[in-house]
Parts: sequence; C-alpha cells; structure tokens
Amino acid sequence: MQKVVPDLIPVISKNFVNPDTIFANNQMSLQDIEIYGFDYDYTLAFYSSHLHTLIFNIARDILIQEHRYPEGLREYDYIPNFVIRGLHYDVQKALLMKIDAFHYIQLGTVYRGLNPVPEKEVIAMYEGSHVPLEIMSDFYGKSSHGHTMKQFMDIFSLPEMTLLSCVSDYFMKHNIDYEPVHLYKDVKEAIGDVHVRGIMYRAVEADIEKYICYAEQTHAVLRKLSKNGKKMFLITNSPFDFVDRGMNYIVGKDWRDLFDVVIVQADKPGFFNDRRKPFRRVTDKGVLLWDRIHHLEKGQIYKQGNLYEFLRLTGWRGSKVLYFGDHIYSDLADLTLKHGWRTGAIIPELRKEIKIMNTEEYVHTMTWLQALTGLLEHMQVHRDSASQMVIQQWINEREEMRLRTKDIFNAQFGSLFRTYHNPTYFTRRLSRFADIYMASLSCLLNYDLQHTFYPRRTPLQHESPIWPEQTSTGAMNIPFQSHSTTTGPE
Repeated sequence: MQKVVPDLIPVISKNFVNPDTIFANNQMSLQDIEIYGFDYDYTLAFYSSHLHTLIFNIARDILIQEHRYPEGLREYDYIPNFVIRGLHYDVQKALLMKIDAFHYIQLGTVYRGLNPVPEKEVIAMYEGSHVPLEIMSDFYGKSSHGHTMKQFMDIFSLPEMTLLSCVSDYFMKHNIDYEPVHLYKDVKEAIGDVHVRGIMYRAVEADIEKYICYAEQTHAVLRKLSKNGKKMFLITNSPFDFVDRGMNYIVGKDWRDLFDVVIVQADKPGFFNDRRKPFRRVTDKGVLLWDRIHHLEKGQIYKQGNLYEFLRLTGWRGSKVLYFGDHIYSDLADLTLKHGWRTGAIIPELRKEIKIMNTEEYVHTMTWLQALTGLLEHMQVHRDSASQMVIQQWINEREEMRLRTKDIFNAQFGSLFRTYHNPTYFTRRLSRFADIYMASLSCLLNYDLQHTFYPRRTPLQHESPIWPEQTSTGAMNIPFQSHSTTTGPE
C-alpha cells in the first residue's frame, strides 16, 4: 500500500478544486432566476480581520467598565485563528466544542477557556460523547430549554467566542469562582452593545478602507446582474447610514439606482416570521416617516417590515427569487423551508479551506489516511494475535493522521465542514438550507446567467462508486479498497 499511494497522488492532484467555484446542494438554473436579493454584512460587504479585533477590544472594555470585570482582562488581545464558526457552547459548563451532524462531540475539540479538556473528562461530563437533542440548540441555534447549548453561526460571533474563552481563562488562572451562565449573558450583552450603540458602525465609517475589502468584485457582480435586466433588492439588519457609507465605497454614490427595494434594520430572522411589523420609510437624513406604505418604490429606503408584506407589495414569490446571505439560520432557513425562494450561502472560510485541500501536504495525508482506513476495514477479520498487533499499530497511525489533518485547518477545532470523517453540524444545516454555496459573490463572475448548477451524485454508502475519483483510494483498482465516500477535510 505504501508503494501504491505515491502513484495515486499525481492522479488526485489533477482534481484540485478552484476556490472560486460555486457548489450546488440542489439543482438550480440561473436562467430561472429573475430577482436577486442580498444581505449586506459578509455578503455585499466583506470585512478585514481588523473588525474582529475592534469588536473584541470594545466588548472587553465594556465588561471591565460597566460589568465590573477584573482590570486584568486587558492583558488579553483578540486571537485571530483560535476559533472557527459553527461551534457549540455549553453555557452551564462554559465549554466550547465542535459537534458533528449526528450530535457527537469531536473529542479533542472541547475547550475550557484557552485550554483543551481531556477526553476522559469530556466523556465523564456527558456520559459519552453524544449530546442529546433536548439540550442542543433549536432551529435558530438558540437554546429551547433554558441555557444549555448555543451554536455560533454568525461570522460576527468569532470575537464573542474568543472573549468568552479569554475571560474564562483569566478566571481559572486566578482561581476565581464564577457562574458560567452570568459570564455568557454578560459577554453576549457586551458584544450586543458594540452593535446596538453604534460603536462598531461609527468606527467602520470613520476608516472604511481599513475594514472593508473585496469592493471591486461586489460592484462587478451587481453591474453584471443589472445589465442583464435582473431585479435586485437588499434586506439587512444594519442601519441605513452604515450601509450607505459602505455601499458608497463599494459601488459609488449611485448604488441605490441598482436596487429596486432597500430594507434596513429588518430584524432578521423575525422579518421572515413576524406578520405584525409594517414597513416604515426613512429619509436620507434618517428621519422616520409615519405614512402608510402602499408601494415599495425604487430609490426609497424602508425600515423593519416583514416578509409577508414584502411578498404582497412586490409579488416576488417562489423559485424565481434567489437570496444570498452568510447566516444559514437567520438569512436562509425560513426562505427555503417556508417560502420556496432559492438560497445562496456566502461562506468566506471556503476559499481558505479549499486552498489547504489543494496543497501537497493535505493530498498526501488524506490519501494515506484513506488507504489506512481501507486496510483496517478489510484486514480486521484476521483475529490472531500477530495480526491484531499490526492492526493496532495501523489504528494508532490512523489516529495520528486524523489529528494531523485536523490541525492543518485549525489547531484547536479543525475544519469548518468536517469532524474527522463526518460532516459537522454546520455542514448539515448548510446542505439543508442553501441551494448553492460559495466563498464570495465574486464567484458569480465566472458563470453566465444561463448556467445550471448540478449537485454531484455522491454514492450512498450502499452504492458502488461510478467514477474512479469517488473511490476511497483513488483511481487504481486495489483489492482491499474501501467504498467510503469520504473525500473532504477530515
């Protein structure tokens, strides 16, 4: 097997993935799409890592100044690559962890503060590694049974997770007894204040070039859609002044000419469910008008409202509408489940992970890992002691390879998309709520507006692979090859 694997690597390397590809969970033709909708933050506007540092620092200072947390917390700075999106946080135990699509904790990814929790301790606390449904988060990633598990799905939540970890780390280092539920609430409130009080908005507006990137590509996408006669709308939770300043930078002062409807401070996901809030017109100077809204007019700015009223006033229904957002729950879930819109998820982390998967180190590690798995699957039938000793060595080596593969993506939590071989809880939700997904809107520039996206027909576990690259050990017919469909990040 060790002789065979090096011959497979050049074959596998030919299948490198372009990071600017759009991936399909569900078949969808752009030819059928007449109306394009967008979220703003991390969809039209992409932010630099400076923004996470800003949010972390402001929220940390709010904890100290207003919640009377220790001054010593100022020693902590934002740690850019400590956490990943999609993690779960056990509010009562103050533990951050990655959970797979089957509700199993990925051992080795449970952190208390800034330190990993030993596997034995995790198994003792949870009576195994399975997290029961009743303490998992509900549909929107929030706890449905009091304070149990919270899932962090928003890119803006990276500073929040890091701050929770840093404060917890400080308390443990100084042997300070604290109530985890209070910590969670206080950090959540401090992070919320950064947004609600407009502190973050003012900082970004004051130094927009420092915080916003990818401006030219976003403008090119909007121009392309406009030239092809597509209707466009914007629904965002951000306030108008903030959006206007950013869109002036990204598109230009005439950005509103591209959009048929602009809705700010929409209060998603409530916007998609609450039928009671009417739309309210906002003037360019931010003054709220009191007149009843009978039409959503181009060039006007609207606040709040709800999707049911939006549908009534526009008539934009069903699969001719494609809406893009970065938050799988609050942007996409209701639209696809209740309203039949097509949905596109913007996953900025995708570009970095694909680039890692295209490296020689990753390809070599994954190929050998798959080969070892195939060996174990077929050779485990040999029960004599000598064979079992060799098999145990393979098991140990496979475990080392799995850990190495995890660390390639993120030393603490691994890939956003996999927990070892299983999809993550994040990935399962992504595949359910997004018809297509991509690293950024700029990926649309690579496709004409007649393009049809086809999901791969990946073999089910009981189906034989049709194409050579779908086999676990590559294109060569090896007698003991496994028919596992694992091809992505471990």
